[in-house]
Amino acid sequence: MIVVTGATGKLGRFVVEGLLKKVPADQVAVAVRDPDKAKAWAARGVRVHRVDYSQPASLDGVFSKGDVVLLISANEVGKRFPQHSVVTAAAKKAGVKLLAYTSILRADTTGIALAGEHKATEQAIRDSGVPFVFLRNGWYLENHTEQLAPALEYGVVQGSAKDGQVAAASREDFADAAVAVLTGTGHENRVYELAGDTAFTLPEYAAEVSRQSGKKVAYVDLPVPEYAAALVKVGLPKPFADILADADAGLARGELNDTSHTLSRLIGRPTTKLADAVGAALKAR
Repeated sequence: MIVVTGATGKLGRFVVEGLLKKVPADQVAVAVRDPDKAKAWAARGVRVHRVDYSQPASLDGVFSKGDVVLLISANEVGKRFPQHSVVTAAAKKAGVKLLAYTSILRADTTGIALAGEHKATEQAIRDSGVPFVFLRNGWYLENHTEQLAPALEYGVVQGSAKDGQVAAASREDFADAAVAVLTGTGHENRVYELAGDTAFTLPEYAAEVSRQSGKKVAYVDLPVPEYAAALVKVGLPKPFADILADADAGLARGELNDTSHTLSRLIGRPTTKLADAVGAALKAR
């Protein structure tokens, strides 16, 4: 059985759909907080488990000996490590064959604050003794393209990235890598640094939005504290705004760039181009 946690999230949905193209539905299970969101999969034969990380007992019986499990990192920044630890303990207890985890690019060496919980989770998984694979996902193109509305409204993309390059890829690209690992062989105890084939700067991103939208959009670089304050003004909680601004500072240092092309080799095709991502986002508006 292949079990995907956090399956109804933005990344998880791509993973499950990718799995269903490769294996029978009765070989796929999902662990989700709200089973109603997985009704369509259940109707296709996918096994659905209700799981709440704050209730460790909810994981009883979810994993079985020999399962392949994908732990998609939780979305509650600051609470993720204890949540991940619950899943890791359950996977160890069940005797799963492989525990894959979606981490962050160069989790063990990057200075980006967002990596802290990922690094701790990786160590906990190593310490558990469960065979693992770390899918160290780089930046999602959607981190930028999902913010098109304010960029087009105000003609500005703000950040603290200077001219740093980011090798971003789409969620579907990263999901396809997870599917390749979950359905493949020889991935035990491997670490994959995953990123897009072609890096770009935020000024280049703003220029691409301008080119395709026909509206002038400029990149405005701000000091990290000012960018964090701007994010708070648009409604983000201050701790999360600080983390995002810190990530931009890491982008400026080149910590979200990668030239290994590991992702495209793993999925067997080029990663999504910036121009195509911008075009799709504009079309979807």
